[in-house]
Amino acid sequence: MIKEKLRQLPSVEKILESEKLKEKIEKYSHPLVSQTAKEMLSSIREQIKEVPQDISFDQIVEKVSQAVEEKTTDLVRPVINATGVILHTNLGRAPLDEESLSHIVEISKNYNNLEFDLKAGKRSHRGIFLQKLLCQLTQAEAALAVNNNAGAVLLILTALAEGKEVIVSRGELVQIGGGFRIPEILALSGAILKEVGTTNKTTLSDYENAITQDTALLLKVHQSNFRMIGFVERPPISELVNLGRKHNLCAAEDLGSGVMLRTEDFELAHEPTALEAISAGADLVCFSGDKLLGAPQAGIILGRKKYIDLLRKHPLHRALRLDKMFIAGLESVLLSYLKGQATKKIPAWQMISAPLDVLRKRAENIKEELHKSGISITIKESKSTVGGGSLPGETLPTVAISVESTESAGMNHAVHTADQLAQLFREQSPPIIGRIEDEKFVLDLRTIFPHQDDLIIKAIKNIFPKKS
Repeated sequence: MIKEKLRQLPSVEKILESEKLKEKIEKYSHPLVSQTAKEMLSSIREQIKEVPQDISFDQIVEKVSQAVEEKTTDLVRPVINATGVILHTNLGRAPLDEESLSHIVEISKNYNNLEFDLKAGKRSHRGIFLQKLLCQLTQAEAALAVNNNAGAVLLILTALAEGKEVIVSRGELVQIGGGFRIPEILALSGAILKEVGTTNKTTLSDYENAITQDTALLLKVHQSNFRMIGFVERPPISELVNLGRKHNLCAAEDLGSGVMLRTEDFELAHEPTALEAISAGADLVCFSGDKLLGAPQAGIILGRKKYIDLLRKHPLHRALRLDKMFIAGLESVLLSYLKGQATKKIPAWQMISAPLDVLRKRAENIKEELHKSGISITIKESKSTVGGGSLPGETLPTVAISVESTESAGMNHAVHTADQLAQLFREQSPPIIGRIEDEKFVLDLRTIFPHQDDLIIKAIKNIFPKKS
């Protein structure tokens, strides 16, 4: 009987001829789907040997289809961010605006003048206009961009302080995420860390007393992903600059998120800007591109020309340099700032500045549409965060919809916990990532793009089918 059931199993070729798997082949490739089908048939054979059972052709196709989807779960794909965390690191941080994306596509699908001087007709340097934009916006003497801010810090330390001492306050020896810590980056660069002060209190004299003939750099690191309050003291970058001038040392500041707008204008705490750091005299300033700037991932370095030139000429710079796509994206985003259109065009700032009444109106529209299908949701006020290691402890008032699954809801579906609902929403197309608040699953409208409201409605209808 077992042999007969094994003989009845279709071949891999026959399975791949099904319409469902043809679609998977078109989407993911023949080799991937074919290999998955072979693995599934092998698994089914073993199951039949252990427990003889009947399995239809359609069931096999469905199993292969599901296995293909499971294999490709980690493929980078769009999701709907309903978490209320605007710069969600795990969800790709800052989304890009349509204009920037169009510019990236146009540059990427064509040859371009990446390293070519159109006027002189000869080789040039990449990112020249990008550097001009950065200097225009921040009043810096010179600028440079590399692949991320950790790379920017590493380049500064390696080029200026390899084998030399770098003085840092103990309260600024931060972990920047992903397990990467400032002391580890210092060690990798070959620089020698010299800690001064205490966790909560470091004075200018602490820095000055630590300076020796082997000192190369005074480094200030902005506490961008945590906040220290109470009995706290740290000298501002302007004082470190003056101390550096006195001893002929470079004073550099890692700003972390690197905002270009006044955060106070959005009812948020003050976040140091690149312009402020340059105006204070910082020799070098570095920050991320894909956080509050709202651009592609990059590490942006601004400052005095003599130091930027040293960084540009260092061999490590070539290993960290940006490609044409990132340069194109940065140029487009920075032009939005130069035109005074950042809050209108850059998605992160659109979300930060979204009025509460607009969010509430969208929530009411969603509720009304779902009510037609007999689905009940609750609109509630809540709090969003900026995220991305920016403005710790700061929140923005927001509007969320609470999706409950209870017997009293009167809907034709099983009762689900908040965790189970979160899983169901992640299984939608596109996946929807919300949050659990007060033991309820909620979707925060602040981080959901308006054009995604219909997708939210569709997903909720899929999860909570209408009563027949």
